[in-house]
Amino acid sequence: MHADAQPQHQWLQHLVGTWTFALESGHGITPGEPSGSGTEVVRSVGDLWVVAEGQATMPGMGLYSTASMLGFNPATGRFVGTYIASFMTHLWVYDGALDEAGRTLTLGSEGPSMADDGTTQYYEDAIKLVSNDERLFSARVQKADGTWQHLMTMRYLRER
Repeated sequence: MHADAQPQHQWLQHLVGTWTFALESGHGITPGEPSGSGTEVVRSVGDLWVVAEGQATMPGMGLYSTASMLGFNPATGRFVGTYIASFMTHLWVYDGALDEAGRTLTLGSEGPSMADDGTTQYYEDAIKLVSNDERLFSARVQKADGTWQHLMTMRYLRER
């Protein structure tokens, strides 16, 4: 079951480090109002996986914690992962791919509807490498009519 690191695994290593982030835009965020912020530590699990643990505060939510794990499955040619947050009970299971430029990883997942009506919706999270020390995270949800609604954009800056 030994696996050698692929270029996609090496891409994930760009995320390793200590980061601070700030919510720049999001659903329900009014310009000029306080936005959320936090820290995230991303570490390698060998050459094949990265694990991220974060703490943040957001308006109306207070302090919360997050954890995610990302890897690449050469058998399917897809990135895989999970995400959890201390304020929700859903385990998000990711499936995704890099864009052609190799700068943005888009991860899709099905999760609880924002209407909180017992149905599910399709979500996409995107991680864009701006530079070695900056990345953007954005999230959106697909509405019933097939259009997309932007949920948030967060800017991450490397501390070390």
